[in-house]
Amino acid sequence: MNTARKPYPSDLSDEERSLIVPYLLLMKEDAEQSHHDLQELFNGLRYVIRDSIAWRAMPNDLSPWSAVYQQSRRWMEARCFEALVHDLRAVLRLAAGKKAEPTTAIIDSRTLRSTPESGLRSAYDGAKRKNGSKLHMAVDTLGHLPALHITPANRDDRAETGPLAEAIRQATDGSVELAWADQGYIGSKAAKAAEEQGITLEIIRLPLAKRGFVLLPRRWIAERSFAWATRYRRLVKDYERCASTLAAMHTIAFAGFMLKNAANLLMQGA
Repeated sequence: MNTARKPYPSDLSDEERSLIVPYLLLMKEDAEQSHHDLQELFNGLRYVIRDSIAWRAMPNDLSPWSAVYQQSRRWMEARCFEALVHDLRAVLRLAAGKKAEPTTAIIDSRTLRSTPESGLRSAYDGAKRKNGSKLHMAVDTLGHLPALHITPANRDDRAETGPLAEAIRQATDGSVELAWADQGYIGSKAAKAAEEQGITLEIIRLPLAKRGFVLLPRRWIAERSFAWATRYRRLVKDYERCASTLAAMHTIAFAGFMLKNAANLLMQGA
């Protein structure tokens, strides 16, 4: 860690740095190489996501905002963080006594309120009564991320079952055989779309005599993962101009949680 400045909560620890540096080097051969330390650039990126600041509001003791932004775009285009999430998920699953690739997943969606930056691609979600974008996400039984994508908020969950199931299949090499979902995914079209990707869709229904809050089996795992994401203030609303950037920001956030857990395992084994 750079000792020339005060540490920020978003800074990488030494253990996290040892795990992530190889992935920060996964760039195109013809990519422009920055004169700034890659760890410091990533610390700046995490500061932006964690504290929800504008790029130009980067603190003076971190790397210049333009360098952090340009390098972040290179990492996103090279899909460095998708590779990191994939490998960390396997490591954490093996440490928990599970197979490296999941056989089951939980799918759900979350609507993020739009901002002036994202307003041009937003839409109205009548169920949530807000205008914004919808995050469609799949997690494994530990709450870790295999796949996600972004749509306008008026897109029906059932209509997005196919693209999400395809993303799950690609991210897990087809290991997922069963996906749990809430009643928003009821219907033959959603079940057929999942089945075409080799996934059986199982609906977790609310009890008929529901009174107050009910903790649904398996469904709470996806809700907990959404709660993890909201710890990063940048992800509370849709502040991005491009849907791909919003998806990448979520991937980076989940990589951060998984990186911390993997670093703890590394410290325990030392």
